[in-house]
Amino acid sequence: TILLIANSLSFRKEQVLLQSSSDLNAFPALRFAFETALLDLKNGGERKIFKNDFSLQGAKIPINGLIWMGSKTFMLKQMEEKLMEGFSCLKLKIGALDFQTEKELLASIRSSFSAKEISIRLDANGAFSVSEALEKLNQLSDFEIHSVEQPIKPGQWQEMAKLCALSPIPVALDEELIGVYGSRKSKLLDAIKPHYIILKPSLLGGFAMCDEWISLAEKQGIDWWITSALESNIGLSAICQYTFEKTSHKREMPQGLGTGSLYHNNIKSPLCVQKGHIHYSAKGIWGY
Repeated sequence: TILLIANSLSFRKEQVLLQSSSDLNAFPALRFAFETALLDLKNGGERKIFKNDFSLQGAKIPINGLIWMGSKTFMLKQMEEKLMEGFSCLKLKIGALDFQTEKELLASIRSSFSAKEISIRLDANGAFSVSEALEKLNQLSDFEIHSVEQPIKPGQWQEMAKLCALSPIPVALDEELIGVYGSRKSKLLDAIKPHYIILKPSLLGGFAMCDEWISLAEKQGIDWWITSALESNIGLSAICQYTFEKTSHKREMPQGLGTGSLYHNNIKSPLCVQKGHIHYSAKGIWGY
């Protein structure tokens, strides 16, 4: 399939972005990789997928500091490290600990930092049951939370719509978007009316698919940010460049980038996370 598509493509923008091809919908990460490779080839094979101030001038993108689920001690240690590193937005994975312990973690942050100083995003990954979700969101609102991603499991549009309408904390859709193509995108947004959507190019099928989500969301007044999803530095670099390209009107919004640092055997790159921002270091190089 890839060879057939490649043989038929010229470098017109709409073709390079594969906007009309549905052949790879079942393989979103492959589609993202193929699209990235074509854009790189178009721009000379220098890993400059989008030529902008991020890829050419070292401009910075603010990002959230990701706190992984684990023991209370482990999560507190991560939070302390992220705050020392200069992050002003923390994203906590919740649902692994008992709910009271998670509230204690949030209370520990708010005892030292106000919402103006530190913004907190929560990612439940569908951990709440439908019956308990609203009550838990009501309790979490005491900690001035920026947003909660995917409080219940995806595929429950009616229940999620009720949460979005009643929650005291803005709700963001994440896994809900995966595998949704064509006219179902607008139907989903119409039905649920979320406050935010989270865009992961490698899970949604690439940049062209994200462009469609952004267009539909903005028509409905739904805000969004972009997140990487454990790609190597090559994929993360492409997503960062795309993010800078799309966020000219919202430079202060922290994005969910920087997850490439989790790998010990990653491809060496000039990407650098410093003081809550990601950028290309002038001293960094690509390597293998």
